[in-house]
Amino acid sequence: MRDRLIITAADQARLRALVEGRMGGGQDAEYLARLEEELDRADVVPDGKVPKDVITMNSEVRLMDLDTKEEKVYRLVYPTQGRPENAISILAPIGTALLGYRVGDTIKWQVPRGMRRFKVLEVLYQPEAAGVNEQ
Repeated sequence: MRDRLIITAADQARLRALVEGRMGGGQDAEYLARLEEELDRADVVPDGKVPKDVITMNSEVRLMDLDTKEEKVYRLVYPTQGRPENAISILAPIGTALLGYRVGDTIKWQVPRGMRRFKVLEVLYQPEAAGVNEQ
């Protein structure tokens, strides 16, 4: 796990609003707190300046589980978005872990079943790199 993450200003604003709007308990409280911790340690960059190999909201990424060597593709989405087959919510433990990491990074993250380790193999799609404004 790296000390600093990279996120866009738009993602930060929308995610902070999500956290603030949903805090106060409930089933997502733990995940919201972890997301807020990630936002607090992130380096925020202007939307058009994010490197193409960084995982942003609505990015599709290919990961390798370092324990099983299995590769998976995920699209990182907001909890209110529709769910394509490979979608993972930012509020899911692995979803929160993905935000701001880059190709080549290893992500270590605690999930309900224990510690998971993933390597970011490829950013298949990033809205900012594609010139798409998904606000």
